[in-house]
Amino acid sequence: MSQKIRVRFAPSPTGPLHIGGVRTALFNYLFAKKHGGDFVLRIEDTDQNRYVANAEKYIVDALEWCNIPFDEGPGKEGGFGPYRQSERKALYRDYALQLIKTGHAYYAFDTPERLDFHRKDHEAKGKTFIYNWHNRQKLDNSLSLTEAELSSKLATNQPYVIRFKSPENITLQLQDIVRGAMEIDTNVLDDKILFKSDGMPTYHLANIVDDHLMEISHVIRGEEWLPSLALHCLLYDAFDWKRPQFAHLPLIMKPTGKGKLSKRDGEKGGFPIFPLSWNESEGYKEKGFLPEAVLNFLALLGWNPGTEKELFSLEELVASFSLERVNKSGARFDPEKNKWFNQQWLQQKSNKALAKDFILLLDQKEVPDALKATAHVETIIGLLKERASFVSDFWALGHYFFKAPKAYNEKAAKKQWKPETAALMQNVFQIVNDIDSHTAEELQLQIKNYITQNELSFGKVMAPLRLSLVGDLQGPDLFAIMALVGKVSCLERIEHAIKTLG
Repeated sequence: MSQKIRVRFAPSPTGPLHIGGVRTALFNYLFAKKHGGDFVLRIEDTDQNRYVANAEKYIVDALEWCNIPFDEGPGKEGGFGPYRQSERKALYRDYALQLIKTGHAYYAFDTPERLDFHRKDHEAKGKTFIYNWHNRQKLDNSLSLTEAELSSKLATNQPYVIRFKSPENITLQLQDIVRGAMEIDTNVLDDKILFKSDGMPTYHLANIVDDHLMEISHVIRGEEWLPSLALHCLLYDAFDWKRPQFAHLPLIMKPTGKGKLSKRDGEKGGFPIFPLSWNESEGYKEKGFLPEAVLNFLALLGWNPGTEKELFSLEELVASFSLERVNKSGARFDPEKNKWFNQQWLQQKSNKALAKDFILLLDQKEVPDALKATAHVETIIGLLKERASFVSDFWALGHYFFKAPKAYNEKAAKKQWKPETAALMQNVFQIVNDIDSHTAEELQLQIKNYITQNELSFGKVMAPLRLSLVGDLQGPDLFAIMALVGKVSCLERIEHAIKTLG
Protein backbone atom coordinates (compact mmCIF):
# COMPACT_ATOMS: atom_id res chain seq x y z
CA MET A 1 0.00 0.00 0.00
CA SER A 2 1.97 2.99 -1.25
CA GLN A 3 -0.68 5.61 -0.41
CA LYS A 4 -0.79 6.64 3.26
CA ILE A 5 -3.67 4.83 4.95
CA ARG A 6 -6.27 7.32 6.12
CA VAL A 7 -9.70 6.25 7.32
CA ARG A 8 -12.54 8.19 8.86
CA PHE A 9 -15.47 7.62 11.18
CA ALA A 10 -18.20 10.07 10.20
CA PRO A 11 -21.21 9.97 12.52
CA SER A 12 -24.11 12.43 12.49
CA PRO A 13 -24.77 14.25 15.80
CA THR A 14 -28.45 13.32 15.75
CA GLY A 15 -28.43 11.32 19.00
CA PRO A 16 -26.29 8.86 20.97
CA LEU A 17 -23.73 6.61 19.32
CA HIS A 18 -25.20 3.14 18.80
CA ILE A 19 -23.00 0.17 19.65
CA GLY A 20 -22.96 -0.61 15.90
CA GLY A 21 -21.39 2.81 15.33
CA VAL A 22 -18.73 2.01 17.93
CA ARG A 23 -17.91 -1.18 16.01
CA THR A 24 -17.55 0.82 12.78
CA ALA A 25 -15.20 3.23 14.57
CA LEU A 26 -13.26 0.28 16.03
CA PHE A 27 -12.77 -1.44 12.66
CA ASN A 28 -11.58 1.84 11.15
CA TYR A 29 -9.18 2.35 14.07
CA LEU A 30 -7.80 -1.21 13.89
CA PHE A 31 -7.22 -0.98 10.15
CA ALA A 32 -5.49 2.41 10.45
CA LYS A 33 -3.21 1.32 13.29
CA LYS A 34 -2.39 -2.01 11.61
CA HIS A 35 -1.00 -0.08 8.62
CA GLY A 36 0.50 2.88 10.47
CA GLY A 37 -2.26 5.17 9.23
CA ASP A 38 -4.52 7.93 10.54
CA PHE A 39 -7.95 7.58 12.10
CA VAL A 40 -10.06 10.69 11.46
CA LEU A 41 -13.29 11.74 13.21
CA ARG A 42 -15.54 13.87 11.04
CA ILE A 43 -18.88 15.18 12.29
CA GLU A 44 -21.47 15.06 9.50
CA ASP A 45 -23.89 17.72 10.71
CA THR A 46 -25.33 18.92 7.41
CA ASP A 47 -28.86 17.94 8.51
CA GLN A 48 -29.43 20.81 10.94
CA ASN A 49 -33.08 19.84 11.49
CA ARG A 50 -32.00 16.60 13.19
CA TYR A 51 -29.05 18.09 15.09
CA VAL A 52 -29.08 17.19 18.80
CA ALA A 53 -27.17 19.28 21.36
CA ASN A 54 -24.44 17.35 23.20
CA ALA A 55 -24.51 14.50 20.67
CA GLU A 56 -21.05 15.44 19.35
CA LYS A 57 -19.62 15.53 22.89
CA TYR A 58 -21.22 12.15 23.53
CA ILE A 59 -19.52 10.69 20.44
CA VAL A 60 -16.10 11.99 21.52
CA ASP A 61 -16.60 10.83 25.14
CA ALA A 62 -17.71 7.38 23.97
CA LEU A 63 -14.65 6.92 21.74
CA GLU A 64 -12.38 8.03 24.56
CA TRP A 65 -13.99 5.65 27.08
CA CYS A 66 -13.66 2.79 24.60
CA ASN A 67 -9.97 3.66 24.17
CA ILE A 68 -10.22 4.22 20.42
CA PRO A 69 -9.05 7.85 20.21
CA PHE A 70 -9.01 9.67 16.87
CA ASP A 71 -5.81 11.17 15.43
CA GLU A 72 -7.61 14.09 13.78
CA GLY A 73 -11.01 15.63 14.36
CA PRO A 74 -12.77 18.44 16.21
CA GLY A 75 -10.25 19.84 18.68
CA LYS A 76 -7.42 17.79 17.16
CA GLU A 77 -6.46 19.66 14.02
CA GLY A 78 -4.36 17.71 11.56
CA GLY A 79 -4.14 19.89 8.48
CA PHE A 80 -7.33 18.62 6.82
CA GLY A 81 -9.94 20.52 8.86
CA PRO A 82 -12.35 21.82 9.73
CA TYR A 83 -13.78 18.47 10.79
CA ARG A 84 -17.42 19.51 11.14
CA GLN A 85 -19.31 19.64 7.85
CA SER A 86 -21.31 22.66 8.99
CA GLU A 87 -17.99 24.56 9.11
CA ARG A 88 -17.15 23.43 5.56
CA LYS A 89 -20.41 24.69 4.09
CA ALA A 90 -18.78 27.16 1.69
CA LEU A 91 -16.90 24.34 -0.05
CA TYR A 92 -19.79 22.26 -1.28
CA ARG A 93 -21.66 24.70 -3.52
CA ASP A 94 -18.56 25.18 -5.69
CA TYR A 95 -18.25 21.44 -6.22
CA ALA A 96 -21.95 21.10 -7.03
CA LEU A 97 -21.64 23.92 -9.60
CA GLN A 98 -18.54 22.23 -11.02
CA LEU A 99 -20.65 19.13 -11.73
CA ILE A 100 -23.27 21.29 -13.49
CA LYS A 101 -20.54 22.79 -15.69
CA THR A 102 -19.23 19.36 -16.69
CA GLY A 103 -22.75 18.06 -17.42
CA HIS A 104 -22.88 15.63 -14.48
CA ALA A 105 -25.53 17.55 -12.54
CA TYR A 106 -28.43 19.92 -13.14
CA TYR A 107 -30.72 22.44 -11.44
CA ALA A 108 -34.17 21.10 -10.51
CA PHE A 109 -36.99 23.51 -9.65
CA ASP A 110 -39.77 20.95 -9.01
CA THR A 111 -41.86 21.92 -5.99
CA PRO A 112 -42.49 19.36 -3.22
CA GLU A 113 -46.20 19.48 -4.12
CA ARG A 114 -45.48 18.67 -7.77
CA LEU A 115 -43.20 15.76 -6.88
CA ASP A 116 -45.83 14.46 -4.45
CA PHE A 117 -48.40 14.60 -7.26
CA HIS A 118 -46.13 12.50 -9.50
CA ARG A 119 -45.55 9.95 -6.74
CA LYS A 120 -49.27 9.53 -6.04
CA ASP A 121 -50.07 9.39 -9.75
CA HIS A 122 -47.55 6.59 -10.22
CA GLU A 123 -48.86 4.73 -7.17
CA ALA A 124 -52.38 4.87 -8.54
CA LYS A 125 -51.08 3.20 -11.72
CA GLY A 126 -49.19 0.56 -9.73
CA LYS A 127 -45.80 2.10 -10.52
CA THR A 128 -42.98 3.72 -8.53
CA PHE A 129 -41.93 7.27 -9.32
CA ILE A 130 -38.18 7.54 -9.91
CA TYR A 131 -36.62 10.86 -10.94
CA ASN A 132 -34.03 9.81 -13.54
CA TRP A 133 -33.19 9.42 -17.24
CA HIS A 134 -36.64 8.24 -18.34
CA ASN A 135 -38.56 11.33 -17.15
CA ARG A 136 -36.11 14.14 -16.30
CA GLN A 137 -36.60 15.84 -19.67
CA LYS A 138 -40.31 16.25 -18.82
CA LEU A 139 -39.81 17.70 -15.35
CA ASP A 140 -39.01 21.23 -14.18
CA ASN A 141 -35.21 21.34 -14.41
CA SER A 142 -32.36 22.87 -16.38
CA LEU A 143 -32.34 19.90 -18.78
CA SER A 144 -35.89 20.67 -19.97
CA LEU A 145 -35.77 24.49 -19.74
CA THR A 146 -34.47 26.91 -22.32
CA GLU A 147 -31.45 29.02 -21.38
CA ALA A 148 -33.69 32.06 -21.05
CA GLU A 149 -36.12 30.21 -18.75
CA LEU A 150 -33.26 28.92 -16.62
CA SER A 151 -31.65 32.37 -16.35
CA SER A 152 -34.98 33.88 -15.34
CA LYS A 153 -35.55 31.31 -12.59
CA LEU A 154 -32.04 31.77 -11.22
CA ALA A 155 -32.25 35.57 -11.43
CA THR A 156 -35.53 35.62 -9.48
CA ASN A 157 -34.11 33.27 -6.83
CA GLN A 158 -36.61 30.51 -7.41
CA PRO A 159 -35.86 27.63 -4.98
CA TYR A 160 -33.94 24.78 -6.56
CA VAL A 161 -31.95 21.69 -5.73
CA ILE A 162 -29.00 20.32 -7.65
CA ARG A 163 -29.44 16.73 -8.80
CA PHE A 164 -26.83 14.28 -10.04
CA LYS A 165 -27.36 13.22 -13.64
CA SER A 166 -27.09 9.44 -13.50
CA PRO A 167 -25.69 8.04 -16.75
CA GLU A 168 -27.78 5.85 -19.02
CA ASN A 169 -27.03 2.34 -20.27
CA ILE A 170 -23.80 1.79 -18.33
CA THR A 171 -22.89 -1.29 -16.36
CA LEU A 172 -20.96 0.06 -13.41
CA GLN A 173 -18.15 -2.12 -12.04
CA LEU A 174 -17.93 -1.88 -8.25
CA GLN A 175 -15.39 -3.44 -5.90
CA ASP A 176 -15.76 -3.99 -2.19
CA ILE A 177 -13.11 -5.54 0.08
CA VAL A 178 -15.77 -7.47 2.04
CA ARG A 179 -18.35 -8.14 -0.71
CA GLY A 180 -16.07 -8.62 -3.70
CA ALA A 181 -16.98 -7.55 -7.26
CA MET A 182 -20.44 -6.18 -8.06
CA GLU A 183 -22.20 -4.81 -11.12
CA ILE A 184 -24.92 -2.14 -11.24
CA ASP A 185 -27.05 -1.12 -14.22
CA THR A 186 -27.10 2.69 -14.04
CA ASN A 187 -30.57 2.75 -15.60
CA VAL A 188 -32.06 1.68 -12.25
CA LEU A 189 -30.49 4.59 -10.35
CA ASP A 190 -32.37 7.77 -9.51
CA ASP A 191 -30.95 11.26 -9.85
CA LYS A 192 -30.11 11.94 -6.22
CA ILE A 193 -30.18 15.46 -4.79
CA LEU A 194 -26.63 16.68 -4.11
CA PHE A 195 -27.39 20.21 -2.96
CA LYS A 196 -30.54 21.27 -1.11
CA SER A 197 -32.60 24.44 -1.44
CA ASP A 198 -31.50 25.52 2.06
CA GLY A 199 -27.92 25.91 0.82
CA MET A 200 -26.64 22.75 2.49
CA PRO A 201 -25.24 19.71 0.68
CA THR A 202 -26.79 16.29 1.09
CA TYR A 203 -24.81 13.50 2.70
CA HIS A 204 -23.77 12.16 -0.72
CA LEU A 205 -22.00 15.27 -1.99
CA ALA A 206 -20.45 16.35 1.32
CA ASN A 207 -19.26 12.82 1.98
CA ILE A 208 -17.45 12.46 -1.33
CA VAL A 209 -15.93 15.94 -1.32
CA ASP A 210 -14.69 15.58 2.26
CA ASP A 211 -13.28 12.08 1.73
CA HIS A 212 -11.37 13.37 -1.31
CA LEU A 213 -10.07 16.53 0.36
CA MET A 214 -9.12 14.64 3.52
CA GLU A 215 -7.26 12.08 1.37
CA ILE A 216 -9.25 9.15 2.76
CA SER A 217 -7.79 5.96 1.31
CA HIS A 218 -10.36 3.45 2.61
CA VAL A 219 -14.04 3.97 3.39
CA ILE A 220 -15.06 1.41 6.02
CA ARG A 221 -18.73 1.79 6.89
CA GLY A 222 -21.92 -0.12 7.67
CA GLU A 223 -23.84 -2.28 5.23
CA GLU A 224 -26.71 0.25 5.22
CA TRP A 225 -24.56 2.45 2.93
CA LEU A 226 -24.15 -0.27 0.30
CA PRO A 227 -27.08 1.08 -1.81
CA SER A 228 -25.19 4.42 -2.02
CA LEU A 229 -22.00 2.84 -3.32
CA ALA A 230 -22.93 3.17 -7.00
CA LEU A 231 -23.72 6.89 -6.68
CA HIS A 232 -20.56 7.56 -4.70
CA CYS A 233 -18.40 5.80 -7.27
CA LEU A 234 -20.13 7.74 -10.06
CA LEU A 235 -19.42 10.98 -8.21
CA TYR A 236 -15.73 10.12 -7.92
CA ASP A 237 -15.68 9.39 -11.63
CA ALA A 238 -17.57 12.61 -12.45
CA PHE A 239 -14.98 14.67 -10.55
CA ASP A 240 -12.22 12.60 -12.16
CA TRP A 241 -10.93 11.66 -8.72
CA LYS A 242 -9.42 8.35 -7.68
CA ARG A 243 -11.97 6.24 -5.81
CA PRO A 244 -10.99 5.11 -2.30
CA GLN A 245 -11.29 1.41 -1.51
CA PHE A 246 -14.63 0.50 0.06
CA ALA A 247 -15.50 -2.05 2.74
CA HIS A 248 -19.09 -2.45 3.92
CA LEU A 249 -19.40 -4.11 7.32
CA PRO A 250 -22.16 -6.64 8.06
CA LEU A 251 -25.18 -5.68 10.14
CA ILE A 252 -25.34 -6.44 13.85
CA MET A 253 -28.40 -8.63 14.22
CA LYS A 254 -30.92 -9.06 17.04
CA PRO A 255 -30.10 -11.66 19.72
CA THR A 256 -33.17 -13.65 18.65
CA GLY A 257 -35.04 -13.74 15.38
CA LYS A 258 -34.22 -11.70 12.33
CA GLY A 259 -33.47 -8.04 11.77
CA LYS A 260 -31.05 -5.34 12.78
CA LEU A 261 -30.29 -4.74 16.47
CA SER A 262 -32.36 -1.82 17.76
CA LYS A 263 -32.81 0.23 20.91
CA ARG A 264 -36.06 -1.63 21.53
CA ASP A 265 -34.19 -4.96 21.60
CA GLY A 266 -32.01 -3.58 24.38
CA GLU A 267 -35.00 -2.32 26.35
CA LYS A 268 -36.77 -5.65 25.92
CA GLY A 269 -33.71 -7.77 26.72
CA GLY A 270 -32.38 -5.59 29.53
CA PHE A 271 -29.01 -4.93 27.92
CA PRO A 272 -27.43 -1.64 26.73
CA ILE A 273 -27.01 -0.68 23.10
CA PHE A 274 -25.16 2.58 23.80
CA PRO A 275 -21.58 2.80 25.12
CA LEU A 276 -22.50 5.52 27.65
CA SER A 277 -25.81 6.47 29.23
CA TRP A 278 -28.14 8.68 27.20
CA ASN A 279 -31.22 10.16 28.86
CA GLU A 280 -33.04 7.18 30.41
CA SER A 281 -30.95 4.55 28.62
CA GLU A 282 -28.09 3.05 30.62
CA GLY A 283 -24.82 2.56 28.78
CA TYR A 284 -22.21 -0.18 28.88
CA LYS A 285 -20.01 1.95 31.12
CA GLU A 286 -22.78 2.50 33.68
CA LYS A 287 -23.77 -1.18 33.54
CA GLY A 288 -20.27 -1.98 34.77
CA PHE A 289 -18.71 -3.26 31.55
CA LEU A 290 -14.99 -2.76 31.11
CA PRO A 291 -13.97 -0.97 27.88
CA GLU A 292 -11.59 -3.87 27.10
CA ALA A 293 -14.53 -6.29 27.16
CA VAL A 294 -16.72 -4.04 24.98
CA LEU A 295 -13.98 -3.73 22.34
CA ASN A 296 -13.33 -7.47 22.50
CA PHE A 297 -16.91 -8.55 21.85
CA LEU A 298 -17.46 -5.83 19.23
CA ALA A 299 -14.36 -6.90 17.29
CA LEU A 300 -15.75 -10.43 16.99
CA LEU A 301 -19.10 -9.20 15.68
CA GLY A 302 -18.47 -9.66 11.99
CA TRP A 303 -14.72 -10.30 12.08
CA ASN A 304 -13.17 -13.72 12.38
CA PRO A 305 -9.53 -14.03 13.47
CA GLY A 306 -9.24 -17.44 11.79
CA THR A 307 -8.34 -19.15 15.09
CA GLU A 308 -10.16 -20.36 18.22
CA LYS A 309 -8.77 -17.41 20.20
CA GLU A 310 -11.50 -15.24 21.75
CA LEU A 311 -9.75 -12.89 24.16
CA PHE A 312 -7.91 -10.03 22.47
CA SER A 313 -6.32 -6.94 23.93
CA LEU A 314 -6.49 -3.82 21.75
CA GLU A 315 -2.85 -4.35 20.76
CA GLU A 316 -3.60 -7.96 19.76
CA LEU A 317 -6.62 -6.82 17.74
CA VAL A 318 -4.49 -4.30 15.86
CA ALA A 319 -1.91 -7.00 15.07
CA SER A 320 -4.52 -9.59 13.97
CA PHE A 321 -7.11 -7.46 12.16
CA SER A 322 -7.69 -7.58 8.43
CA LEU A 323 -10.67 -6.48 6.35
CA GLU A 324 -10.36 -9.66 4.29
CA ARG A 325 -11.53 -11.64 7.35
CA VAL A 326 -14.67 -9.53 7.85
CA ASN A 327 -17.79 -11.61 7.15
CA LYS A 328 -20.48 -10.70 4.64
CA SER A 329 -23.38 -12.09 6.69
CA GLY A 330 -24.87 -10.36 9.71
CA ALA A 331 -23.44 -11.00 13.17
CA ARG A 332 -25.83 -12.02 15.96
CA PHE A 333 -25.60 -9.94 19.12
CA ASP A 334 -25.26 -12.14 22.22
CA PRO A 335 -25.76 -10.29 25.54
CA GLU A 336 -24.86 -13.36 27.61
CA LYS A 337 -21.60 -13.87 25.73
CA ASN A 338 -20.84 -10.17 26.28
CA LYS A 339 -21.13 -10.75 30.04
CA TRP A 340 -18.71 -13.66 29.68
CA PHE A 341 -16.19 -11.35 28.00
CA ASN A 342 -16.55 -8.91 30.89
CA GLN A 343 -16.02 -11.71 33.40
CA GLN A 344 -12.84 -12.77 31.60
CA TRP A 345 -11.45 -9.23 31.53
CA LEU A 346 -12.43 -8.64 35.16
CA GLN A 347 -10.27 -11.61 36.19
CA GLN A 348 -7.28 -9.98 34.50
CA LYS A 349 -7.68 -6.70 36.39
CA SER A 350 -5.57 -6.25 39.50
CA ASN A 351 -7.37 -6.34 42.86
CA LYS A 352 -6.04 -2.83 43.47
CA ALA A 353 -7.64 -1.43 40.29
CA LEU A 354 -10.95 -3.16 41.07
CA ALA A 355 -10.86 -1.97 44.69
CA LYS A 356 -10.81 1.63 43.51
CA ASP A 357 -14.15 1.15 41.68
CA PHE A 358 -15.66 -1.03 44.40
CA ILE A 359 -14.92 1.56 47.10
CA LEU A 360 -17.05 4.05 45.12
CA LEU A 361 -19.90 1.57 45.34
CA LEU A 362 -19.27 1.08 49.07
CA ASP A 363 -19.58 4.86 49.48
CA GLN A 364 -23.09 4.64 48.02
CA LYS A 365 -23.92 1.80 50.42
CA GLU A 366 -22.83 4.01 53.34
CA VAL A 367 -20.23 1.53 54.54
CA PRO A 368 -18.14 2.94 57.43
CA ASP A 369 -14.72 4.29 56.46
CA ALA A 370 -12.98 1.78 58.73
CA LEU A 371 -14.18 -1.04 56.45
CA LYS A 372 -13.17 0.72 53.20
CA ALA A 373 -9.38 0.65 53.65
CA THR A 374 -7.91 -0.22 50.25
CA ALA A 375 -5.84 -3.19 51.50
CA HIS A 376 -8.91 -4.63 53.30
CA VAL A 377 -11.11 -4.26 50.20
CA GLU A 378 -8.40 -5.76 47.97
CA THR A 379 -8.25 -8.88 50.15
CA ILE A 380 -12.04 -9.28 49.98
CA ILE A 381 -11.99 -8.86 46.17
CA GLY A 382 -9.33 -11.58 45.99
CA LEU A 383 -11.79 -13.98 47.66
CA LEU A 384 -14.80 -12.99 45.52
CA LYS A 385 -13.27 -12.18 42.13
CA GLU A 386 -13.48 -15.67 40.61
CA ARG A 387 -17.28 -15.68 40.74
CA ALA A 388 -17.79 -12.05 39.64
CA SER A 389 -18.57 -10.69 36.18
CA PHE A 390 -18.96 -7.04 37.24
CA VAL A 391 -17.63 -4.86 40.05
CA SER A 392 -21.22 -4.57 41.29
CA ASP A 393 -21.20 -8.36 41.81
CA PHE A 394 -18.72 -7.90 44.65
CA TRP A 395 -21.50 -6.40 46.74
CA ALA A 396 -23.98 -9.13 45.86
CA LEU A 397 -21.35 -11.79 46.58
CA GLY A 398 -19.81 -10.20 49.67
CA HIS A 399 -22.09 -7.62 51.32
CA TYR A 400 -21.73 -9.56 54.61
CA PHE A 401 -18.07 -8.46 54.82
CA PHE A 402 -19.34 -4.92 55.41
CA LYS A 403 -22.76 -5.33 57.03
CA ALA A 404 -23.83 -7.99 59.51
CA PRO A 405 -26.90 -10.01 58.44
CA LYS A 406 -30.15 -8.96 60.08
CA ALA A 407 -32.16 -11.76 58.51
CA TYR A 408 -31.37 -15.32 57.41
CA ASN A 409 -32.17 -17.48 54.42
CA GLU A 410 -35.37 -19.18 55.55
CA LYS A 411 -34.80 -22.45 53.71
CA ALA A 412 -31.21 -22.73 54.96
CA ALA A 413 -32.21 -21.84 58.53
CA LYS A 414 -34.97 -24.43 58.58
CA LYS A 415 -32.58 -27.11 57.35
CA GLN A 416 -29.46 -26.22 59.37
CA TRP A 417 -30.70 -24.80 62.67
CA LYS A 418 -31.69 -27.74 64.91
CA PRO A 419 -32.82 -27.69 68.57
CA GLU A 420 -29.24 -28.35 69.71
CA THR A 421 -27.64 -25.78 67.38
CA ALA A 422 -27.95 -22.81 69.77
CA ALA A 423 -25.82 -24.64 72.37
CA LEU A 424 -23.21 -25.56 69.74
CA MET A 425 -23.02 -21.95 68.56
CA GLN A 426 -22.68 -20.77 72.17
CA ASN A 427 -19.61 -23.03 72.44
CA VAL A 428 -18.18 -21.62 69.21
CA PHE A 429 -18.86 -18.11 70.56
CA GLN A 430 -16.73 -18.93 73.60
CA ILE A 431 -13.91 -20.38 71.46
CA VAL A 432 -13.78 -17.23 69.29
CA ASN A 433 -13.93 -15.02 72.39
CA ASP A 434 -10.99 -16.85 73.98
CA ILE A 435 -8.72 -16.69 70.90
CA ASP A 436 -6.12 -13.94 71.15
CA SER A 437 -4.86 -14.18 67.57
CA HIS A 438 -7.97 -13.70 65.39
CA THR A 439 -6.44 -15.13 62.20
CA ALA A 440 -8.01 -17.54 59.72
CA GLU A 441 -5.41 -20.19 60.64
CA GLU A 442 -5.96 -19.95 64.41
CA LEU A 443 -9.75 -19.90 64.05
CA GLN A 444 -9.64 -22.96 61.79
CA LEU A 445 -7.38 -24.83 64.22
CA GLN A 446 -9.44 -24.14 67.35
CA ILE A 447 -12.91 -24.67 65.83
CA LYS A 448 -11.88 -27.87 64.02
CA ASN A 449 -10.28 -29.17 67.25
CA TYR A 450 -13.59 -28.54 69.06
CA ILE A 451 -15.53 -30.43 66.37
CA THR A 452 -13.12 -33.39 66.37
CA GLN A 453 -12.75 -33.66 70.15
CA ASN A 454 -16.53 -33.66 70.62
CA GLU A 455 -17.03 -36.16 67.79
CA LEU A 456 -19.37 -33.82 65.96
CA SER A 457 -19.96 -33.73 62.20
CA PHE A 458 -18.45 -30.71 60.46
CA GLY A 459 -21.76 -29.89 58.76
CA LYS A 460 -23.54 -29.73 62.12
CA VAL A 461 -21.29 -26.85 63.22
CA MET A 462 -19.92 -25.20 60.08
CA ALA A 463 -23.25 -24.74 58.22
CA PRO A 464 -25.05 -22.90 61.07
CA LEU A 465 -21.85 -20.95 61.80
CA ARG A 466 -21.76 -19.78 58.17
CA LEU A 467 -25.46 -18.95 58.39
CA SER A 468 -24.77 -16.86 61.51
CA LEU A 469 -21.95 -14.89 59.89
CA VAL A 470 -23.24 -14.55 56.32
CA GLY A 471 -27.02 -14.92 56.59
CA ASP A 472 -26.88 -17.65 53.96
CA LEU A 473 -24.82 -20.71 53.02
CA GLN A 474 -22.83 -18.87 50.34
CA GLY A 475 -19.39 -17.30 50.29
CA PRO A 476 -15.70 -18.19 50.22
CA ASP A 477 -13.66 -19.86 52.98
CA LEU A 478 -15.49 -19.32 56.26
CA PHE A 479 -12.37 -18.78 58.36
CA ALA A 480 -11.16 -16.11 55.91
CA ILE A 481 -14.54 -14.39 56.32
CA MET A 482 -14.24 -14.55 60.12
CA ALA A 483 -10.74 -13.09 60.08
CA LEU A 484 -11.80 -10.22 57.78
CA VAL A 485 -15.01 -9.20 59.60
CA GLY A 486 -13.06 -9.13 62.90
CA LYS A 487 -13.49 -10.65 66.34
CA VAL A 488 -16.08 -8.19 67.67
CA SER A 489 -18.35 -8.54 64.62
CA CYS A 490 -18.02 -12.36 64.67
CA LEU A 491 -19.17 -12.50 68.28
CA GLU A 492 -22.03 -10.06 67.63
CA ARG A 493 -23.19 -12.07 64.61
CA ILE A 494 -23.13 -15.42 66.43
CA GLU A 495 -25.00 -13.89 69.37
CA HIS A 496 -27.62 -12.33 67.05
CA ALA A 497 -28.19 -15.67 65.29
CA ILE A 498 -28.64 -17.50 68.61
CA LYS A 499 -31.22 -14.93 69.74
CA THR A 500 -33.02 -14.78 66.38
CA LEU A 501 -32.95 -18.45 65.35
CA GLY A 502 -32.55 -20.16 68.74
